[in-house]
Amino acid sequence: MSNPKRVTVLMGGISSEREVSLASGKGITAALRTLGHTVTELDAGADLAALVNDLTAQKPDVVFNALHGRLGEDGCIQGVLEWMGLPYTHSGVRASATAMDKAAARAVFLSAGLPVAEGKVIAIEELEAADPLPAPYVVKPVSEGSSVGVSIVRKGSNIRESIVQSWRYGPHALVEEFIPGREITVGVLGDRALTVTDITPTPGKGHDFYDYDAKYKAGGSSHTLPAQIDPAVAEQACAIAVAAHQALGCSGASRSDFRLDDTGSGPARVVLLEVNTQPGMTETSLLPEQAAYCGISYPELCGWLVEEALRR
Repeated sequence: MSNPKRVTVLMGGISSEREVSLASGKGITAALRTLGHTVTELDAGADLAALVNDLTAQKPDVVFNALHGRLGEDGCIQGVLEWMGLPYTHSGVRASATAMDKAAARAVFLSAGLPVAEGKVIAIEELEAADPLPAPYVVKPVSEGSSVGVSIVRKGSNIRESIVQSWRYGPHALVEEFIPGREITVGVLGDRALTVTDITPTPGKGHDFYDYDAKYKAGGSSHTLPAQIDPAVAEQACAIAVAAHQALGCSGASRSDFRLDDTGSGPARVVLLEVNTQPGMTETSLLPEQAAYCGISYPELCGWLVEEALRR
């Protein structure tokens, strides 16, 4: 490792993914300390002036951004750090903002020739009146992460009205065709894809798909890596993940989520769902799990992200 640095770990925040971010931040702090860095934790609240004052007082050489969701993943905190002239981990303002806006990210993926599901953005009240797509289809917030607010509308179900009434994610929603099959994910470090993980929500836990509880509650899902899929399909998913990372202009680490439809007799269909520019960073999160499979320990991964931020 190069000379030890003063690192501030930004964690917590104000989004619906606050608890996940706190868990990530605690793990990152412990890992960086084992590498000899001087680490300070900072819970990023809604008061930006207080945050700027805290960062000014701490004088970090680099900021490790362990925030998720609103403020931390959407380009906002990146803009503050740019203004302050502080190096920080993960993606910059434009890539972060674009990836967080699912409609904008779809446009980037389409222009790059990457495979996405058929879909469109609607005003949420339109959902109450009629099906915007043939069922089954997925309704998701335009700018939330960790599958927050995602619902599947199946043929004959009567949940459109309840989705609209409980909706709290802004005036619009993204609706996309439901892709049968399984969920897979690919982590990217720099220009390198790590491996493919097959994610299976635990049967009997009430998970219709890889939702928030399946992601973060104990026993909610199982991970198989490398995924037991056709090697050519795995190679394709890895290539798409790197291409999506580059199309958005991501830096450091990202993680691309896919649906793999291998339910029919024809060729398997790999569909890109989204790119996470701030992947979960607990030791058992998907990205660190893939890094460990590739021989990169959790402290090494955290240290690489710090070094990569300082090189930019």
